[in-house]
Amino acid sequence: MSLFPVYPLLNIHLTKAKDVYVYDQEGTAYLDLYGGHAVLSIGHGHPKYKQNLKAQIDAIGFYSNSVQNKIQEALAEKLVSFSNCPDYQLFLCNSGAEANENALKLASFHTQASRVIAFKNGFHGRTSAAVAATDNSKINAPLNAQQQVDFFELGDLDGVEKSLKKGGVCAIIFECIQGVGGLDEAASEFYKALEQLAKTYNVLLIADEVQSGFGRTGDFFAFQKHGIQPDLITIAKGMGNGFPIGGVLIAPHIQAKYGMLGTTFGGNHLACTAALSVLEVLEEEKLMQHVTEVSNYFISEASKIPQIKKIKGRGLMLGLEFDFPIAKLREQLVYTHHIFTGNSNNKNLLRILPPLTIQKEHVDTFISALKIALP
Repeated sequence: MSLFPVYPLLNIHLTKAKDVYVYDQEGTAYLDLYGGHAVLSIGHGHPKYKQNLKAQIDAIGFYSNSVQNKIQEALAEKLVSFSNCPDYQLFLCNSGAEANENALKLASFHTQASRVIAFKNGFHGRTSAAVAATDNSKINAPLNAQQQVDFFELGDLDGVEKSLKKGGVCAIIFECIQGVGGLDEAASEFYKALEQLAKTYNVLLIADEVQSGFGRTGDFFAFQKHGIQPDLITIAKGMGNGFPIGGVLIAPHIQAKYGMLGTTFGGNHLACTAALSVLEVLEEEKLMQHVTEVSNYFISEASKIPQIKKIKGRGLMLGLEFDFPIAKLREQLVYTHHIFTGNSNNKNLLRILPPLTIQKEHVDTFISALKIALP
């Protein structure tokens, strides 16, 4: 049986990894500035992460959500100090798409409405309502297109309010910094006004923090910079450092009922142990402060390269924009200089999503390679 070919694959076979490096079958080291798509928050194979997961699998690795799971409760409690959401509740699932799917479902249950407002260049997943709220017709099947979603430019408050006035909207979903879309972010005034519009028209505001959450921007959540408080916050990617886990933080005015949401694997013992380990390392190693320091250094050094026309994003969720497509540059970085980077819907943008443990010396390695690779 062959694999269903839906991914364009690099001709590289990885066999091991440590911190910010991955290694192929011949032992060649690659500097990982992609982080498995912003997933490796505390680096590959962190000692505490491995130790905790090994101990947990020796105890109990999995049971369903039909029994008490104290590790879920510990994770929810630990999230309070990072998220500043003390009265919220936590629903656990397996991925970012599932998190957004469940958030949209909760919003529809709560408002008894079905229409969604989303933003152009936004990405929220590849399943059902999540992909319908994603601005990419190529990955929306006719089945998904049945969902009613209005798309607006990021920053278009007039368009959003006109849509709200029509009624029937259950949620406004947004990425504070658009990941796949190309690292665009609106001004604080926009997000504050969006929050007020949601309250005025009794719809729920969903912050998609799947890629930008868990310290990647220097704040725990990207929306915290803007002084807003969404009704639903979705999380995944860096949450488990590679172990599949996602979740939704749910404001206290949203009521739970037995059976309204569910999952077989979500919130299992190993997944929660992985997420708790990430939070412990973020705290003990002061990684969010470190993110800000390394980001400032990265931006300072990248700003000296004249071919870079714009630096987008925050923290270690960055984009380097050129005036030419970066596909060949990205290939040269990986195959010649052995550095992984990312791309986006913006064909001229090189995306930087490294483990949060990256050091300034690794930034120097990348800057030196980039200068050589650039025309």
